[in-house]
Amino acid sequence: MSALPAADTAAASGSESFRGSLGPLCLLTLLFFMNFMARIVQAPLMPAIEEDLHLSHAQAGSLFFILSVGYFIALMGSGFVSARITHRGTMALSIASAGMALLATAASDTLWGVRAGLFLTGLCTGLYLPSAIAAITEFVSPRHWGKAIAVHEAAPNLAFVLAPIFSEALLARVAWPAVLAVLGAGAVLSAAFFLRYCRVGAFAGEAPNLRSIGILGRQPSYWLMILLFGFGISGSLGLYTMLPLFLVSTHGLARDYANTLLAVSRIPGVLAAFGSGWFTDRIGPKRTMIVVLALNGLLTMILGVAPTAWLPYLVFIQPALAVCFFPAGFAAIGRMAPAGARNIAVSMTTPFAFMIGAGAVPALIGWSSDLHSFSAGFLVVGGLILAGGLMSRLLTFGRRPAGGAP
Repeated sequence: MSALPAADTAAASGSESFRGSLGPLCLLTLLFFMNFMARIVQAPLMPAIEEDLHLSHAQAGSLFFILSVGYFIALMGSGFVSARITHRGTMALSIASAGMALLATAASDTLWGVRAGLFLTGLCTGLYLPSAIAAITEFVSPRHWGKAIAVHEAAPNLAFVLAPIFSEALLARVAWPAVLAVLGAGAVLSAAFFLRYCRVGAFAGEAPNLRSIGILGRQPSYWLMILLFGFGISGSLGLYTMLPLFLVSTHGLARDYANTLLAVSRIPGVLAAFGSGWFTDRIGPKRTMIVVLALNGLLTMILGVAPTAWLPYLVFIQPALAVCFFPAGFAAIGRMAPAGARNIAVSMTTPFAFMIGAGAVPALIGWSSDLHSFSAGFLVVGGLILAGGLMSRLLTFGRRPAGGAP
């Protein structure tokens, strides 16, 4: 039998290499799912929390800002933790401690207790992502980074879908603190499962140092990526956290219908993220981010002023497009840092971006709704995301990894 052509052999080898990575990749995706659920379950619960604690929209929005402050601090210090207990230990610690933070929040019955619990939740969940990206880019070939990160990004997209369903199903029977308690227990069990069955990431990370920071800091595109990630998170997580309040308060939808719409609307995003990974591997992260941010900004602005009849369509299209940013964004960061410092690149990029997109943006929308309207906040945020698409044209990268996309 004749031998396969060299190109076919290489393609088959690359395909088999990626399939061999799927097992540990799926376990990391499970951890990321629990990590993300811990950070976003408050969104579908917020109408109930707001009513129970007698909060204004601005106070409700500020809870997400407090969570993001904890997340910011942990991301900045995650390199010190992974340098001591390896990336594997850091990921397990993040999920287990996040579960315990949710249990502590569930035990609180005052606004300050909830604030403290959410700060701890952010602090615990913030340790995960830099180590996860470092682990993935170590055991997956560079030519498959886009697809691998897209698989990993299925976790937040599934969490976006399941958080409202999970919350609403339990709220029909128990109060919101019990919802947090159930999720917290699940997070602790997930961390134990990971430690038992997954060995990836069993190498030490690199703590932030002047050399690594200097490598990144000398690249103007790195500083631009911080801003672009902020816009990417704004269009996804930032809007998601305030959307239930927007639908209930501005458009008069019932809470259960708003949460159902929120959940179902995120289903297309699960497939869209995979498509974005494929797209990124073929045309590169820069072009992908230009298209995604520009269109997402326009859709966000329309969502803010559209009549109620348009909402079922816009609430489907906008988030599906928003999640397409992240495979391209993480692939871009992976190109800016050497292998040993990629966890530092992520841990220095995402804290500021998360503060912008998941902290300042929900607070801005909540403040805008108290002062003027939710619509004004959506228009401002959409305009910023659109500007990010235009700014993406300024990105430049160093030498691409072997076998990577152009």
